[in-house]
Amino acid sequence: MSASAEKSILVGVCGAAGKMGREVVKTILAQEDMTLVMAVDTEKHAGEDAALSAGLADPCGVQIEKDLAKAMKAKKPQVVVDFTAPASVLDNALTVLKNGGRCVIGTTGLSPQGIEHIRTETLKQDSATIIAPNFALGAVLLMKFAQEASRFFDHAEIIEFHHNQKLDAPSGTSLNTADLMQAVQPQFGRTNQDKAEKEILLGSRGGKTQGNIRIHSVRLPGLVAHQEVIFGDVGQTLTIRHDSIDRTSFMPGVVLAVRKIATMKGFLFGLENLI
Repeated sequence: MSASAEKSILVGVCGAAGKMGREVVKTILAQEDMTLVMAVDTEKHAGEDAALSAGLADPCGVQIEKDLAKAMKAKKPQVVVDFTAPASVLDNALTVLKNGGRCVIGTTGLSPQGIEHIRTETLKQDSATIIAPNFALGAVLLMKFAQEASRFFDHAEIIEFHHNQKLDAPSGTSLNTADLMQAVQPQFGRTNQDKAEKEILLGSRGGKTQGNIRIHSVRLPGLVAHQEVIFGDVGQTLTIRHDSIDRTSFMPGVVLAVRKIATMKGFLFGLENLI
């Protein structure tokens, strides 16, 4: 390992052959203060060079492996970025933490119990984890602006748009947005509760949070990640919208999280805690 690599943050990627994972691989390889030392994905991609799998012209010498525990022991990454699937992210995180790594998790769909399990293991291992429903800095700002607007409006609905391969609905971003809004406005749409709504088509009004915010999920090919928060009051509406039109929009947030997590301890939920 070169002298510069010895000073680098040693990074691993779970889901390295996926759409987000490939972007993470390319981004990590482009950073002067980071070294990609581990890539993990399914057996289908095992043995592939991570850089070539990501679409780069030159190999990086890091082969994709299928066994995370073995890879952690052999490669010893300091920070592992996970963009996999809801069914695997919990086990991945526990494996990383138990093997001396720190976690940057962008996979959504974790249950509250799963999040608590990761938090508990992070503290037990005296390590560090961040789970971020969205790594786009603009999306983080949207959530902050929506929370501020919630002080002045008590009617709001959320529409989130994602590609049709997304496995969870509603999105983690929309749920996190609703939580932040409800922290300052516990109950939205109070005047709506005076009438009994009838859905002619079941689900047409979307899902409803405990704070009475309706969330509508759109899944279509051609979309990446988009969200609108619409506030209403007498004679006016306010719409706050963010669009990620390319997955590269998430990468500055991932880089920020890797750098911060590498030198800290504790558990964080939401990129806004690092800004």
